[in-house]
Amino acid sequence: MKKVGFFQSVRLKLILVYILLLLLGIQVIGVYFVNNLESNLKENFISSIDDRIKWLKYSLEQAFQEERGEDDPSLESAVQSILSDFDSRDGDISKILVVDNNSRILAAYGQHINEQDDVGKKTNERNIQSTLLLGDTNEQEVMDDGDRVLKKTFPIKAPDNSVVGAIYLEAQMDEIYQQLREINGIFAKGTALSITITALLGILVARTITKPITEMRRQAKVMATGDFSQKVNVYGTDEIGQLAVTFNDLNEKLQLAQATTEGERRKLSSVLSNMSDGVIATDRLGAITLMNTPASKLIGQPFEEVQGQSLIDVLNINDQISDISEVQDAGSMLIDMSTDDQYLVLKANFSFVLDEYQHMNGFITVISDVTEQEKVERERREFVSNVSHELRTPLTTMRSYIEALAEGAWQDKEIAPRFLEVTQNETERMIRLVNDLLQLTKMDNQGYDLLKERIEFIEFYHHVIDRFEMNKAEDIVFERQLPREEIYVWIDKDKVTQVMDNIISNAIKYSPEGGTIRFRVQKVRNKLQVSVSDEGMGIPAEKVDKIFDRFYRVDKARTRKLGGTGLGLAIARDMIEAHHGEIWAESKEHHGTTVIFTLPLMKKKRRGGK
Repeated sequence: MKKVGFFQSVRLKLILVYILLLLLGIQVIGVYFVNNLESNLKENFISSIDDRIKWLKYSLEQAFQEERGEDDPSLESAVQSILSDFDSRDGDISKILVVDNNSRILAAYGQHINEQDDVGKKTNERNIQSTLLLGDTNEQEVMDDGDRVLKKTFPIKAPDNSVVGAIYLEAQMDEIYQQLREINGIFAKGTALSITITALLGILVARTITKPITEMRRQAKVMATGDFSQKVNVYGTDEIGQLAVTFNDLNEKLQLAQATTEGERRKLSSVLSNMSDGVIATDRLGAITLMNTPASKLIGQPFEEVQGQSLIDVLNINDQISDISEVQDAGSMLIDMSTDDQYLVLKANFSFVLDEYQHMNGFITVISDVTEQEKVERERREFVSNVSHELRTPLTTMRSYIEALAEGAWQDKEIAPRFLEVTQNETERMIRLVNDLLQLTKMDNQGYDLLKERIEFIEFYHHVIDRFEMNKAEDIVFERQLPREEIYVWIDKDKVTQVMDNIISNAIKYSPEGGTIRFRVQKVRNKLQVSVSDEGMGIPAEKVDKIFDRFYRVDKARTRKLGGTGLGLAIARDMIEAHHGEIWAESKEHHGTTVIFTLPLMKKKRRGGK
């Protein structure tokens, strides 16, 4: 192996990275600082010019407005006199021209200006023409013979705001840029010094990093010759140290790998090429010889426990395949690995491995988790079955009673009204079921919007309870444990009313004679917690979490008798979750049930708008 030179080494790259990062940081800071400094110097320079020109502008406006007699000095003389007074205080302004509204130069000041040649002539300076025409102030920075010059034009206005003249000036800005050049020189010297120090430190740091790598490279060359007896030194517990430990582990594993047969190599190649999810490799007798981590997780057993066991036994497919030779014909199959706590369905795809003589040398099984797909399909079948059953029951009842009426029962004044009442009740039950199904369908398809508003919940809750209290049985007691403070929530009033109607209706239905229904409200952190408790028969612990499933009934016979559809709590759950809340039940058999839901509280506004 060719020796790596310094200019191709990692050490040089690390040093360059340090230097480039430092250089980048300095340049970013320098550019930001210099740009801001340049802007500030220019602003201060221009502000100074503007402050000093105010006096000149005011004096010239007074001179332009002054009425002159025959003995008074001319406007040109007055303007030149004003400029002479201004000249003694303004050394950085190199040129000033005062022109009237006809573009004629009334007076001039400057180091390179011949007053005899310029005064009295018209000027075609574009900035002056613009100021005279529009009455605005023009400002321009230009290069003049290698010098930066600020050209600025101010209007001279009469009391009626008309433009009667203009002031044109030129100011040298070389001093500003001289300061910037000096600062840039300081930055350049600092950058060079920083780069030098960084390079020296980088050499030391890079050496500590590259020394273990160099040793590993040297050991790798020894390993390439087949000598696995030596190990690299471990200098620490950092990433380099961990790499050295891993390198030593690799040394041991490579030593073991030399004993692997050519057939195992072919098998491993086939496993890698067919890997999609979980992969299990077996020999020709079906004993497991290799398994990856996803497969271990799916079947719930580590490779160490199943190594050497039969694939049929591990996957528990004895009822589908009796002999490993049938795997080749099976192609793929679904495997139910469900337990009491977890529903799990796997899909297994089988393929076989050929050796160099084209003889079958083992099997490759690729397994994937299809639980969700099967769960959706099962729920769809159960939903269709439940809907069919719920519709068939009232339809059968209605048909029986209608047939009885058609056969003459309608003439019986005692029987006919009862039959019609039953038919009407079953019709209303079907209508409630269809409405609930339509509402659930809208929720599933995001087909409805929440019309939220700010609601004072305690008063709102009292109104809902009052409506039920007026129509309840006399032997049922309502007990309210509601706070007296005002609590505000942001909710869809109609949707939350429907939730509470479903919960309170269930509590009334399942309350025994003389039972008490308790209504509680409390704040829990940033949420409002609402609970409704009854003293009914309660729900077994293993069934509590299922009461919010669609069509689920703890006591089907009693629920149908009371007219329920099995969808009320399912609708309540979807509506509460749409409000970003939670809903659950707590129950103990023979000791009643409590249904609890939460709603987000509105944040209180601080006084003073803070």
